Amino acid sequence: MSTPPPPPPPPPSGPGGYAPVAPMSPQDQRLWSTLTHVGGILFGFLVPLITYLVLKDRGQFVAEHTKTALNFQLTMLIGTIVGVFLSVILIGVLVLLAIWVVIIVFSIIAAVKANAGELYQYPLTIRFIK
Repeated sequence: MSTPPPPPPPPPSGPGGYAPVAPMSPQDQRLWSTLTHVGGILFGFLVPLITYLVLKDRGQFVAEHTKTALNFQLTMLIGTIVGVFLSVILIGVLVLLAIWVVIIVFSIIAAVKANAGELYQYPLTIRFIK
């Protein structure tokens, strides 16, 4: 005679039947914060948006950096849209070039600060998410 299979594990006890998410280690928070800022250079607001939505509950440090990066990228998106409209009168080309340089420079500074474990606030940023 064979033994019966073991009983199934108990269901997770979090809200909605899901297990609560474990907080990230400080090293992982620094890594994801750094990657969020660098990803903003390459993919605009998409990387900060995705990392904010996925990781905001995993630690205060990563939540602050992803929120800051998302606010900055959304502000730069508005500036880019204005630059596109202004390119009709040629000043927009200079605006777009300036925005491109600002994104690269400030995102690199923010990534270095995040990697060092420091908080960083971008200048020239509208705080959409507080």
